[in-house]
Amino acid sequence: MHCVIGGAYAGKRDAVRARYDALAWHSAYAGAELEDWKKRALPGTTLVLEGWEQWLATALADNGDDDRLRQRFTETLDALISAERERDLRVVLILLEMGRGIVPIAAIDRRLRDLAGWLAQDASERAEWVSYVWHGLVKDLR
Repeated sequence: MHCVIGGAYAGKRDAVRARYDALAWHSAYAGAELEDWKKRALPGTTLVLEGWEQWLATALADNGDDDRLRQRFTETLDALISAERERDLRVVLILLEMGRGIVPIAAIDRRLRDLAGWLAQDASERAEWVSYVWHGLVKDLR
């Protein structure tokens, strides 16, 4: 699994397109549900999942237990890693960096920011490669 992290419009998508071929995009921005990623996980492809902050926001609206939500998302990460091995595909996660800047006033927005940070930590811990993208520049961290 490759985790690509960076700020909004920092060049994350371009970095992924430059590095990989045969991309299958699974995007919350296009209305995709997170759980439907398996339909796009075809052998020989690079499955790109983006819009995690939107999937987190949707989950937050339905659940008040942050520990349970974190567990649910780590289970998804583990399922993606298993799919890589079982289906001969590569998984790339594009994560929005939300931890820099002003801390939101609204409690729900702070929860989203916290969960996004935990997700980035959990994904980075599991990923074989981690890259940070800022101003179109890619720095491979692992």
